[in-house]
Amino acid sequence: MGLFSFIKNAGAKVFGIGKTEKEAAVEIAVAESEKAAKLVNAVETLDLEVVDLNIELIGDTATIWGKAASQAAKEKIVLVVGNTKGVASVDDRMLVALAAPEAQFHTVVSGDTLGKIAKKFYGNAMRYPVIFEANKPMLSHPDKIYPGQVLRIPTMD
Repeated sequence: MGLFSFIKNAGAKVFGIGKTEKEAAVEIAVAESEKAAKLVNAVETLDLEVVDLNIELIGDTATIWGKAASQAAKEKIVLVVGNTKGVASVDDRMLVALAAPEAQFHTVVSGDTLGKIAKKFYGNAMRYPVIFEANKPMLSHPDKIYPGQVLRIPTMD
């Protein structure tokens, strides 16, 4: 008889299996909404000072709205969201109640320690507690950093 060509996804509904493109899109939107709600919950459990926090997740991009009490709180919220598996970028649309200079950011590479990072940014490895404190409560111990993690590096006054 020969080879016949068909639209492979058209038969999904005939047998009641699979999903249409519309159903798959709805399922993805629901999953993203659930993940966004979990991100909001994660930020709220850290007691970072923010009001009207809203996070939308589309694909691997998270968009954040709200008003943070300080620049440090805003940056920590961005890091909590951005350092989450599955999030590749953060669109920061937050406002800040108390303006301050922005911190620098550092992406941890294999072999990094907070001491090495402090030496790079401050010229003194013994200033690692400044970086550790700036990344609390996301960091629970100075030795618990991992490659790919992004850290706040505050300015030294």
